[in-house]
Amino acid sequence: MEYGQEISITINGIEATCRVGELLIDVVNRYKQTLPQICYNEVLGPIRTCDTCFVEVDSKLVRACDTRVSHAMAVLSDSPSAKAAQIEAISRVLHNHDLACTLCENNNGNCVIHNTISASGIKHPKYEFEAKPYEIDASHPFYRYDPSQCILCGRCVEACQDLQVNETLSIDWSLERPRVIWDDGVLAGESSCVGCGHCVTVCPCNALIEKSMLGEAGFLSGLPSSLTTPMIALTKAAEPATGIQSVMAISEMESRLRGSQIKKTKTVCTYCGVGCSFEVWTKGRKILKVEPSDGPTNAVSTCVKGKFGWDYINSKERLTTPLIRDGEGFRETSWDEAISYIARRMREIKGEAGADALGFISSSKCTNEESYLMQKLARAVVGTNNIDNCSRYCQSPATMGLWRTVGIGGDSGSVTDIEAAGLVIIIGSNTAESHPVIATRIKRSHKLKGQRLIVADLRRHEMAERADIFLHPKPGTDLVWLSGVTRYIYENNLADQEFLTSKVENLENYIASLEPFDLETTSNITGISKETLIEVANEIVSAKGVVICWAMGVTQHNGGSDTSTAISNLLLITGNYGKPGCGSYPLRGHNNVQGASDFGSMPAMMPGYEKLSDPVVVAKWERQWGVGLPKTAGLDNHEMVDAIHGGSLKALYLIGEDMGLVDANINHVQSAFEKLELFVVQDIFFSKTAQFADVILPASPSLEKEGTFTNTERRIQRLYQALEPLGESRPDWKIITSIGNALGANWSYGSPEEIMDEASRCAEIFVGVTYGALEGFSSLQWPVKPDGSDTPVLFLDGFAFPSGKAQLYPLEFIEPSEVTDDEFDLHVNNGRLLEHFHEGNMTYKSQGISSRTPGTFLEVSPELAKERNLSDGSVVRLTSRRGAVKVSVLISDRVHGREVYLPMNSQSNESAINALTSSHTDRATHTPAYKELAVKMEVLSAKGKSPLPKNNFRNGVRNPQMGVLVESKWERSDYVEPSQPRKDGGL
Repeated sequence: MEYGQEISITINGIEATCRVGELLIDVVNRYKQTLPQICYNEVLGPIRTCDTCFVEVDSKLVRACDTRVSHAMAVLSDSPSAKAAQIEAISRVLHNHDLACTLCENNNGNCVIHNTISASGIKHPKYEFEAKPYEIDASHPFYRYDPSQCILCGRCVEACQDLQVNETLSIDWSLERPRVIWDDGVLAGESSCVGCGHCVTVCPCNALIEKSMLGEAGFLSGLPSSLTTPMIALTKAAEPATGIQSVMAISEMESRLRGSQIKKTKTVCTYCGVGCSFEVWTKGRKILKVEPSDGPTNAVSTCVKGKFGWDYINSKERLTTPLIRDGEGFRETSWDEAISYIARRMREIKGEAGADALGFISSSKCTNEESYLMQKLARAVVGTNNIDNCSRYCQSPATMGLWRTVGIGGDSGSVTDIEAAGLVIIIGSNTAESHPVIATRIKRSHKLKGQRLIVADLRRHEMAERADIFLHPKPGTDLVWLSGVTRYIYENNLADQEFLTSKVENLENYIASLEPFDLETTSNITGISKETLIEVANEIVSAKGVVICWAMGVTQHNGGSDTSTAISNLLLITGNYGKPGCGSYPLRGHNNVQGASDFGSMPAMMPGYEKLSDPVVVAKWERQWGVGLPKTAGLDNHEMVDAIHGGSLKALYLIGEDMGLVDANINHVQSAFEKLELFVVQDIFFSKTAQFADVILPASPSLEKEGTFTNTERRIQRLYQALEPLGESRPDWKIITSIGNALGANWSYGSPEEIMDEASRCAEIFVGVTYGALEGFSSLQWPVKPDGSDTPVLFLDGFAFPSGKAQLYPLEFIEPSEVTDDEFDLHVNNGRLLEHFHEGNMTYKSQGISSRTPGTFLEVSPELAKERNLSDGSVVRLTSRRGAVKVSVLISDRVHGREVYLPMNSQSNESAINALTSSHTDRATHTPAYKELAVKMEVLSAKGKSPLPKNNFRNGVRNPQMGVLVESKWERSDYVEPSQPRKDGGL
């Protein structure tokens, strides 16, 4: 029989339709046949350690998780021999796990061990619980490991080794009593653990549990041991007479009662653009845990920020009342006074200088509905197209490159397509730290499925270390090697000619533009050898599906749009569009940077990327809103700053962006803020930007409101309100509505759903979007048709141009705007850290995160450290042509020669990267050229304390292996299969 062929089998006499090669356990579960299974998890796959899923197949006992459908099987999960093996396996679990469910924080209806034992009907355990001779490990800031409660199922190990692929956890099967270990046996808090939380999420019991749950989940779980110890003893004394099931019944009753104090709310992560979704568990305002399970992008995955970085919600630094400037400081004011003042000053400035004297900046942290309202306020109420969002700082060049070539500025497909590709190329993206959950999928496919990986970057970060080919081009030369490889492919008849003939236009002009990029010239400019360039070309043309992921290392250059275009050109030449498992994937930085642009917060685009230059588009929106609209494109972020200095922009309303730290050349930006006649800042904290404001409005973060976010896959997802707004803070959509109405808008929105309904009525790519279709964990990837069907993979039916064909786009190489010289002799690269998000306004509020990474640091190569007599902890001053910063040194082989790396996470001008960066921008989009930066270094102190504490994961040493190594368990002398009962419980 062929793999994938449809076939019928019987399970307990029931006919079941399945496919050859399908895991038997998945078929059993699909047909809802009762079968114990503790170690099995659909995301993790077969682990084969717990032995509870034995079934009888054609009269032979096999593990259902380890058996694939191969013929018309007769399967019995309830035969006497199968049941006996299952009960034996469950009894061995109880040898390793102490049942005290009513006292356990994990007894919330989702404890796998509890539910398995309850469903099994087992009355008396065959083996007594025997504690392991190990102490509880509470060294990690976020979770605790109790070896005595651990059943050695290996879920945590499988998740760490082969899903997250951080490769920290393993089981030491050589010990007399095996246990889970971190690295080579160090404490969890001193290991290479990145705090992603995968291990805690998949643990089937309370062996691994969030510290935030301890003593909080359950009516009895917070009792002192002086009370719980005798309670446990009393229960165990009664077990021989009453049996386990009576204890199970009591714990299930207590578990149901917990529902009155624990609220579970589906939300979407508020950090990067991956768009992880999960349930957040709250008790009052306490955040007990984040529980991922059904997210369409992430499943059970999170990163340290999404899993544990929520302390900022209840931070004492939250803004909770409106503030208005009073001399050099601020005074508290009422909402009525704040809104009235803003409206009055906006009207006055508009009356004196016109509508274009006002500017509006929306936020990538706000919802789609809020960005929609922000641009509507600017256009339909004030009458200006001066509206933008922070995609100007990062992703606009990627969007431009895709608009030029394929007509849609979004990811070609989904994360599943990245997983499925034969080759992934990562350019200018520290994916493992900037987009960790996407990185897990690449690492998993690379490790387990033979996916090939090429990485081009200035730093040898984790993805570069794992790559099959690592390219280290000279700064700012990615366009050159991309074009050189493309020319080689075409000239050597390796291009997809059929694809080019039927689906692509402008080939002749484009090929002519490649003349300067012969291998010799390409090698000289980029520093990449001809042999390596040819190797890359051959990898591309031989791969079954090529995906290219890129981020700020590409976009934040003066030629960012051109390099993004070169990426798309290469994919077109090789036919890697319009099918699953290939395409272009600009990895969006913020949780809703995609949505902020999608819903119209752009100076030349209406919602849905409908062009202001098209009179038909403008007329349509005028009918929708019932007002006349301004017809000329407005100012973007960069142009607004220049217009403030020039005197033509006098008022700015900014929400949710710390522009005073994240924009380039911040001394120039901050001096602009001081010139404004009206500056309104809407935020959750008193940010650096807020210090320059005239009015500060306290907003509500994502857990305190409803709406939708759109992730990097173009995936629209709902978030639900988990908490009431803190103090007098309000959701951004309510604040914008109040300002609009104070200016005469007469808006009557009662919910974000009403706002989405309005947007989808007019914007063509959202026409089928409804909150009903987004209920719970459901999602839609735009474009969405009127019938509600979405588009997981783009370009299946052609490209977004009138001809239906893609457009190859000729390019020229432009030198970087700033290069090193004799005085400014160091090149500064910059970007994110895993632990902190951008400048760290939210993540520094997490004590656990800050304890591991308390501040920023400068990565310096060993060779530069030797040359300048530097060591870990040395303090240096970096000076550019615009400013200076002071920062501690970390010597790292991730950087090379005279290239250094300064992360973004800083809360002050003293160490902020953007005190150094310039006002140079991408020529097409005005995205700052953050990555084109030359500095000189002065050593202030040769000795000092390392900026990385001992417990930072970078100091750990990973222990890579293939999963749990269950064979090591089977080889032990004290292991026998459950079909052969034993006397002592064993393994």
